[in-house]
Amino acid sequence: MEKKKVVVAFSGGLDTSYTVMKLAQDGYDVYAACANTGGFSAEQLKNNEANAYKLGAKAYVTLDVTQEYYEKSLKYMIFGNVMRNNCYPVSVSSERIFQAIAIARYAKEIGADAIAHGSTGAGNDQIRFDMTFLVMAPGIEIITLTRDHALSRQEEVDYLNAHGFKADFAKLRYSYNVGIWGTSICGGELLESAQGLPEEAYLKHVSRHEESLLKITFTKGEISSVNGKPYEDKIQAIQKIEEIGASYAIGRNCNVGDTIIGIKGRVGFEAAAPLLIIEAHRLLEKYTLSKWQQYWKDQVANWYGMFLHESQYLEPVMPDIEAMLTSSQRHVNGTAILKLRPLGFETVGVESADDLLKSKLGEYGEMQHGWTAEEAKGFIKVSSTPLRVYYGIHPDEER
Repeated sequence: MEKKKVVVAFSGGLDTSYTVMKLAQDGYDVYAACANTGGFSAEQLKNNEANAYKLGAKAYVTLDVTQEYYEKSLKYMIFGNVMRNNCYPVSVSSERIFQAIAIARYAKEIGADAIAHGSTGAGNDQIRFDMTFLVMAPGIEIITLTRDHALSRQEEVDYLNAHGFKADFAKLRYSYNVGIWGTSICGGELLESAQGLPEEAYLKHVSRHEESLLKITFTKGEISSVNGKPYEDKIQAIQKIEEIGASYAIGRNCNVGDTIIGIKGRVGFEAAAPLLIIEAHRLLEKYTLSKWQQYWKDQVANWYGMFLHESQYLEPVMPDIEAMLTSSQRHVNGTAILKLRPLGFETVGVESADDLLKSKLGEYGEMQHGWTAEEAKGFIKVSSTPLRVYYGIHPDEER
């Protein structure tokens, strides 16, 4: 009989390594596919390929979707200044969707009978992978050995060792997910609500102590230069900002939020580039957008980030939100200036031809040029009319 083809979403970690070997042992033709959204180094990808064949895979492929991830998600998260709970830049959760889409696309291309991933039954990733596969690859079986058999780490390690794969999968105090849009940190002190992460839990530490200015230029809301150097490749611009910010260990924090399945979750993270880019972009928008542009953009951007986190990227409203966010950026042009220091930064100001602060009608707190004193008093009196009416009828409710 012809063997069934299964595509394994392969990260190189314990769960997906076990999945590759077990399915190969069970008689499947295993196609190990590593969907890279910017979190893997060239060395890691090379090791993944070598290990996939050692584990019994018939084929291995790296699916590089970093640029697609930027064009279809990161760009809009910057436009929207998306920060979940005003804290977390929706790092790994948004990446998972594009990894799942790439895997589903590949599975259909090779005519796979099944797709497998290594998620457990207690987290968000199982939902992100399963929902995407159900929509993008209907009719293809979904296999999740770790979840379905409630496997422990030790059981998986023992199986791999027994079949000749001796890689070190020792249980670490912390687990990390590294991506282009930040690194998440789980475990350790984060399991106790009253504790924070110690210095050694972070991957990036202060190596630069003197203050410096960071200038990020945006053209229609997208990064176009960093400290005066133009960047056509937006991924390279993000990586440059990460390099600068990481030298100050900027971007550390912990987020507490609600998981898709309903329990609370706590995650630490370090995300220098996202925090610097979003705050620089937000600063420039304060100067270049109208009051109501900012207000309504914030409303839809909040939903955009929530839908990304909740595995609703494929919801048809998402392109509609993206269209509004894109339209809002037509005058978001100029350079935002930040002052960096160890473990933090502050906003300085902007340089922009679209700066609405440069109005000829007046300078805030100084002098009006577009109206007279009498017109100002009339405006104020008319504006107070609804309140004067209400409290004239209900004087007992005066505060």
